[in-house]
Amino acid sequence: MTRILHLSDLHFGYEREGLVEPLLDRVNAARADLVVVTGDLTHRGRSAQFAQAADFLRRIEAPLIAVPGNHDIPLYKLADRVIRPYSRWHRAIARNLEPVGHVGAVRVQGVNSVDPMAWQRGVITPEQVGRVLKGVDPDCVNIAALHHPMQQRPEIDKALMKGAPEALARFEDHGVALVLTGHLHLWSIGAFQGEDGRPILQLQAGTALCARPDDRQNEFATLDFDGPDLLVERHVAPMDEQGFRPPERIRFTRRGGLWRPA
Repeated sequence: MTRILHLSDLHFGYEREGLVEPLLDRVNAARADLVVVTGDLTHRGRSAQFAQAADFLRRIEAPLIAVPGNHDIPLYKLADRVIRPYSRWHRAIARNLEPVGHVGAVRVQGVNSVDPMAWQRGVITPEQVGRVLKGVDPDCVNIAALHHPMQQRPEIDKALMKGAPEALARFEDHGVALVLTGHLHLWSIGAFQGEDGRPILQLQAGTALCARPDDRQNEFATLDFDGPDLLVERHVAPMDEQGFRPPERIRFTRRGGLWRPA
């Protein structure tokens, strides 16, 4: 069995301070083989916020990869956003914006979906899709991890990432089995599977630490891969409670190349 832990949208600088330690304790207690963080480590991309995020990540005991989110680049300093959008990320987090994590029979390819010219709306380019597909390992569960969702429900009022439909179709056709995203602060898994299943399972994470009251809760998830079977545990901390509730469990199985609820 291989365990992946998925965090997203930490938003240091506007974090729920009382949940930082409980979250760290819960993450380390999970003993994941790999922690994947899909962007928005900071709220406004400031140096002090990156220092907070970097300190938090250093205290995670498992191997870790992270990709940027739109909140991790300068918002108000337009020159910095255009010329050196990732300078603070490079100094505090990592040089590589699209890292790879390979543990057991699971391979995770990070994708930087931030578009500095649009700030909020993301983008995935054909070149990025090509890099993901070039790394697909037929002997692994291949995962793409990025900040912006590749598909959204009709009620979502944010613009879908540029290039998402084309990228998703190519991922489906070339062996990417799962996509991890964040950005919307709304949990979703299996929402686009249809009645007959689908080659790709999409998990959109809620926010792990943002203190915005409208979010109502913070959360993260673990994913246990055991052959064709996947157990997802969703750990939720409502805003009006002190910590995390016992996890909710959701099971999927992948048969004939298609994911279905187990």
